[in-house]
This record gives sequence, structure tokens and C-alpha cells, in this order.
Amino acid sequence: MQPTIIIDAGHGGFDAGASYDGRREKDDTLRLALAVGQRLEQAGFPIVYTRTTDVYQKPIDKATLANQSGGDYFVSIHRNSSTIPNQYSGVQTLVYNDAGVSAALARNINDELEQVGFNKINVEERKDLAVLRRTSMPAILIEAGFINSDEDNRIFDQKFDAMVQAITTGIENTVGVSSDQTKKDGNSGKRMRNRMFGVQVGLFRRFENAEYQLEEMMEQGYYAQIIEWNGYYAVVVGREDDLDDARELERELKRKGYETLIVNL
Repeated sequence: MQPTIIIDAGHGGFDAGASYDGRREKDDTLRLALAVGQRLEQAGFPIVYTRTTDVYQKPIDKATLANQSGGDYFVSIHRNSSTIPNQYSGVQTLVYNDAGVSAALARNINDELEQVGFNKINVEERKDLAVLRRTSMPAILIEAGFINSDEDNRIFDQKFDAMVQAITTGIENTVGVSSDQTKKDGNSGKRMRNRMFGVQVGLFRRFENAEYQLEEMMEQGYYAQIIEWNGYYAVVVGREDDLDDARELERELKRKGYETLIVNL
């Protein structure tokens, strides 16, 4: 089964967010959030929305809803703005810590949106945002272009479907469990056991940081290894031949406060 994705449309109700030439952030974020959620549902992901209508929610309430939902990943959708119209353009994704699954998810989405035509700005740490600080699962906040950039609005409107697919692909490529991993045995009802699974607990740009976490996991008695992936170093715990066992290990590591991702070895 695919992990549950929580989709948050930024702002809402009396909080319109940023605005430009009659355009309101709360409307763009809701439109995009609903479309991304629908596309992910079509791909087999269970979806939880923080809002599906034009209502206001405090950021802490969004985080609480996410934590109570039992979801696995939190994706908040916003639009950026600047003091001067057309001063900046591009996509940026915010994370609480620039490490682990959240950082990988943020970069993958940025890369996909760059292919649509957006300028790619960066991934930035933000410690002050409740939806990143108070959520108990890996969380990101996408700034889907500048609302006061005519070029970003053109891309948003004219390439909307491509933008939706880009975000969906970025999520699928980072957190999705492939269909053959979740295939059922028709006789026993148990998952196929022809693959090995581990639980990623960290993704680092520097090998020394990965080594530090590897030692930390081994000191706790876990089997762990470092796997180089796409220019990053992943610390992976366990080597399970049953996906259910891997999920139990993932739950145990989540309870210890690690950001986790089941991976195929």
C-alpha cells in the first residue's frame, strides 16, 4: 500500500495570502492542492486534505490535523511574493531541516517543476513555520512560483496540468512504493517476498554526516548501511524480505523520532 500524503492548501477564508492584480494566493493554492491530490489518488496514494473549500485554519490546526490523521508525508502548497512586482520568479521549497527525506522530496519536486519552465531557486530551511515545525512526519512547503510575477502566473495558468504532474512525479519518485512491491499473493493474501526492503533514516550530501548517523544506528543495535543515491548518501536500516516487517521497523524508528522512508534494496 502506498503511503498516505497530506495535502495542505495554504491560507483560506479571511486569510487570502498574497495577492496581485486581483489574483489571490488562497485560490491558486486550493486549485493546485485539489488537482495534485486527485492525481496522486489516481496513482494509488491515500490522500488527506487539510481543506477542500475556502475556509480559514490556523497553521497549528493544520499541523494537528496532519498528526491526528496518521499520514506519512505532509505537502503544503503556497505561492511566493515580493515587495516589487516581477522582481523575482521561480519555485522554492521550504523544509524544517535540510536533510533526510524532506530534503530529498523538496529537491525532487523543484527539479520536476524546473522542467515545466519555472526558474529553480533553492531549498531553504525555515524553523519558524508551524506546518513544518509541529508536524510529526516529513514535511515540505512548496512555493509554486511568485504570484506577482507575470511569467510565473503564465506558467501556472498555461502549463497547469504539467505543473500538477511535476509535483506528483516528484512525490512518487521520492516516497512511492512501486506496484510490484505491494502486489498480493492470490492464495495467501500476503505480500510477495521476492525483494529486500530497508528503512532510510537519513539522506546527506556529505559522506561524513552519513557515517556519523550510521554509527548512531549501529550503536543502537540496528543493522545499517550507507547507500549512494543520485549524488546523496542514504543511511538505511534493516534488510527485510517482507514489506510488512519493513513497515513495522519503520514504525519503530518513527517512534524514536527519525524521518523514515521504506526503500527497495
